[in-house]
Amino acid sequence: MVLLASYPENQGMPIASPHSKDKVLATFGAGVRRARKDRGVSQEELALKCGIDRSYMGSIERGEQNSGLLHIARIAKALDIKISELMAVAKL
Repeated sequence: MVLLASYPENQGMPIASPHSKDKVLATFGAGVRRARKDRGVSQEELALKCGIDRSYMGSIERGEQNSGLLHIARIAKALDIKISELMAVAKL
C-alpha cells in the first residue's frame, strides 16, 4: 500500500478522508463554518485557538475530513459552545 503523504508534493497538506464529501461531513463542516462566522472569528483564528492547522480546519469546513471527537471538542471550546450546540448548528 502506498501512502499519498509519502510523495513530496503532498507534504504539509491534509489528505482527504476516504469519506470525503460524505453528506454528514459536509453538513458538519458547514455548521462549523456557520458557528465560526456567527461569532466573527476567522478560520485562521479558530484553527489557532484549537491547535489545528489552518489548512486542516479548511478541509473540515469543506467536509473533506472525518473529525475525531477531540477535534470536535476543541472546535466547540474555541467557539465557546457545547458540542451539542455545535451539532445543533450543523443540524446533526
